[in-house]
This record gives sequence, C-alpha cells and structure tokens, in this order.
Amino acid sequence: MANSCLQLCGFILSSLGWLGIVIATSTNYWVTMCKYGPNTCKKMDELISKGPWEECVISTALYHCSAYTQILELPAHIQTTRALMITASILGLPAVILLLMSMPCISLGNEAHSSKNKRAIMGGVLMLIVALCALVPTIWFPIGANMEPGLMSFGFSLYTGWVGTVFCLLGGVMLMCSSDSSPSSSRTYQDNNHFYYSKQGGGNLPAASSNNHAKSAHV
Repeated sequence: MANSCLQLCGFILSSLGWLGIVIATSTNYWVTMCKYGPNTCKKMDELISKGPWEECVISTALYHCSAYTQILELPAHIQTTRALMITASILGLPAVILLLMSMPCISLGNEAHSSKNKRAIMGGVLMLIVALCALVPTIWFPIGANMEPGLMSFGFSLYTGWVGTVFCLLGGVMLMCSSDSSPSSSRTYQDNNHFYYSKQGGGNLPAASSNNHAKSAHV
C-alpha cells in the first residue's frame, strides 16, 4: 500500500513537472530587460522580454515580438536552451505513458507485477533525464542573459521551468524508490487469486470431513 501511494505521488509530481517544462519551453517570458535604464523604462512603461525563441517589446500601447532568425549567430546559452528544453519535452511524453501503464489500477492482461515495476523504474529514469535536461538551460540562460546590459528580473517562464525541474527530480526519485523487488511480486494477479482461493478451499476440507464423520457416528 505504501509503495502504491509513493508511486502515485511520483506520477503526479512527474506529470506536473513535465507540463511545467513544456510551458517554459513554449513561452518567451524568461527574463525581463530594459535598454534605457530601470528608471527610464519605468517612466516609459516599456520592457523587453526575452526567451529562447523570440524577443518581445511590452508596453501599454505596443506588444511586438521578433523571432530569432539567425540561428547560427545566436549565443551559446540560447542554442543550448533550445536543444535541451526540446529534448526534455519530447522525452517526457513516453515517460508519462510508461508511468501511466505502471499504475496499480491499470492491468494489461495477465501480466506479472514485475512488469509494472520495470515500467515504473524506466519511467522514473526518463523523468530524471528530463529533469537534468531542463536543469542546465534554466540555470545557464539567466547567467548568459546577465552578461548583457539591462537585465531587470526573471520572468514566469523561468520560474515555471525551475518548478517543473524540481517536480521531475522529486517524482523520478519517488518512482525509483517505489519499486517492489520481492519474489512474490513476479506472480500475476490471477495467480495470486488462484493461490488465495486454493488456500481457502484447502482450509475448509478438514471441517467438511469432520462433519461427515459426526453424521456417520450419530447414525
């Protein structure tokens, strides 16, 4: 029961973390910058939001985004962020599918419980890889942006990436710890039921024979 609860918590954390990484990958509010100085930008109410895909100008009267077209001329932290965040988003999908198929409430035919454990461990390993892939760009991107003049604050996309990375790390560790390696776990669900009912039937045989012997003695 404890392993099932731990596995369920790991699945929920991993799924939420993967969704956070996908949101961080697809949005561009990673850092907020100002080219004219903080006081001037506050008076003009004009800020620049940068992400791995676009640079957006945000003001009360204007919202304009320009995509990065010169891919080879981009800084290393932007190219690395693109590659690793896309990898994390892609690897998260089969990880979530494996974890969903390893849930105790889902049965795929007459499969052994050890098969579910293998899928849970494999999904947990994939989630740890997803977390590591997202950890590098979410740390490197703000460091690279800090080298440019005008950095003011971090955006919600970066915070979402950090939270998603932590959730994937915690979920992957919980899933790795929830695996049951006992010998009895290799039995199938029907085998366990058959073993249980055979024990129940075997336990009732002496009672039935004693009743027959009492009836014969009475006659």
